[in-house]
This record gives sequence, C-alpha cells and structure tokens, in this order.
Amino acid sequence: MSLYRNIIWFLKGIQEYTRNGYETAFKTFEAKDLDVSVVGRSFMVTGANSGIGKATAMAIAKKGGTVHMVCRNKDKAEEARADIVRESGNTEVYIHILDMSETRKVWEFAEAFKRQHPSLNVLINNAGCMVNKREVNAEGLEKNFATNTLGMYILTQTLIPLIQRSRDPRVITVSSGGMLVQKLCVDNLRSERGYFDGTMVYAQNKRQQVVLTEQWAKANPVIHFSVMHPGWADTPAVSTSMPQFHQMMGERLRSAEQGADTVVWLALSRVAARTPSGQFFQDRKPVPAHLPLAWTHSSTGEIQNFMAQLESLAKAAQSQPDTQLSGALAPPRAQV
Repeated sequence: MSLYRNIIWFLKGIQEYTRNGYETAFKTFEAKDLDVSVVGRSFMVTGANSGIGKATAMAIAKKGGTVHMVCRNKDKAEEARADIVRESGNTEVYIHILDMSETRKVWEFAEAFKRQHPSLNVLINNAGCMVNKREVNAEGLEKNFATNTLGMYILTQTLIPLIQRSRDPRVITVSSGGMLVQKLCVDNLRSERGYFDGTMVYAQNKRQQVVLTEQWAKANPVIHFSVMHPGWADTPAVSTSMPQFHQMMGERLRSAEQGADTVVWLALSRVAARTPSGQFFQDRKPVPAHLPLAWTHSSTGEIQNFMAQLESLAKAAQSQPDTQLSGALAPPRAQV
C-alpha cells in the first residue's frame, strides 16, 4: 500500500468516518425510515455483547424483534442481555455461545440452529477480530481469516436455506473502510508467507467480505445482501486492537450507536430492502467499494479462485471427526 493511498484514505476518513462525518450525514436521514415494528421477526447478531453488535441488538429489541445474540464470552453475553432486556422491555433475547474462529464449531452451530428454528429473517455478521501477532486456530488457520472471513462464510452459507424461506430475508455484514486500500489477494489467504501485519490482514479480510457479499447477492436473488462501513467508532475492539489510533482520535470517534446506525437501518427499514442487493453502504447510502482510480478491482478468475478456496476449506471443516456439541447449541432460552 503506497503512502499516497494511505494519505488519500486517511483524509477521506477524517472527513467522513469520524463523529463529525456522522453528524453531517445525519442531517440527510429520514427518521420515518426506522418508524417500524418488527415483532415476530427474528434477527441473529454475531459479536453482540459489546460495541456495534450490542448497539444493534439493543435497537432491534426496542423495535420488538426476536434477537439471537451469538457471543464468545458467556459472562459478557449474559451481562449484555440483561442490559438489553432491561432497557428494551423485550425478553425475546437469546444467547448462543460460539467462537467464530472455531471453524468446525461454526458449522455445527449453524446446522443445529437450522434444525431448531423455523425461520431467520435477518443475519447480521458483526463479529470480528484484529489479532496483531499471527495465531492459528485448531484447524491451523490464521485467526483473523478464520474469524472475519471463513467463520462468516460458513455461518452465512449454512444458514442461507433457512433465511431464504423467511419473510423479507436479509444478510448484513459489518466491514470496514480499511478494505478500500486492499485488493483481493487469493494466493495467501492464511497469511503463511511474508511479513505479518495484523492491521493489513484485517483490511484484507474486510475486502473479502465485500467480495463475498457481491457474490452472494448474485447467487441468491431472494435474499437482500448488503455490507457496510460503520465509520471509526469508539468500541472495545478498537481500543484493544488499535490503542494508538484510539488514543489519537479520542473524541472524534463515533459512538457505538452511531456506528451501528446503518446496520440497524439496513436490517429494519423498508427503504433499505428496496435498494439493489450486494452494495457497500456508509451512513445509509450505497458508496463505491473502490477508491477513484484504484487498483483494487478483481478479475473474474480471482473471484472464482477465492470462492473455490473458501468452499474447499468449509468442506474440510465439515469432514473432520464429529465433536461434542456445546450447550450453546441447545434450543435457546431466556437467560435470567
């Protein structure tokens, strides 16, 4: 990534991705877009115990939706659920404990969820990680890729049959503007070669999510797919993974609720469902998935190669010896 692209992207970010950027965009929002009730509709939110995921789950619960919180940490999930139920008055909020980096378990969870539930109206792929030192999961896959790309791919791909037979089906993925400086790289998905830069691996994963959304939209016309950039938000994930950036930006960062606004809009509003499927959104508007004059466009062959690798890795996870399903796969019940 050249210095020039870095500068262009950062200047764009200062103008658009900050709290000021949100406040400017907010002036164009239609409040009536979210004047809806979603009682009787079900929503799955990954990474729902903090940050943008929790803010999204809270907003959906307040509108009466049934919320399935997919979280890695049981204690934090229960604490978040208690907050959501108390503030929303909605008890239809359920916890599922799952680490999205555990490839085989993601598939097991999705298969069990399909068996146990008649429908899922909206899937929100929010869980993500930025591990700055190369680590691998039980299957030997680099953890950023396993969580941000392969886990999300397996969860979505497995749940598509359930989602597409539900009313007004949608899939929303929380990406990042950092993907604008990355071209899809198909020959080093596991970051096995070269210098490991966790920030750039994360940005590459986010580009992969954009490509996946575009491909899913073409293959599944019944479902409305979208991917979005929440802006630079003040969340636990940002403060932990990017402490220097978090300290430098300070009060210029968006709140978690501001970061979640477009996710909520895409999940709930009728207006969003009328937009073309497969687009990249920022502050309730579709925006280009590439910078002007960018070199980040992929060929058909590169995309086909990428999709084939994901399918192969997913099948490899499914073919592993069966493991005991965790309690998270039992039919959900309200945590009290």
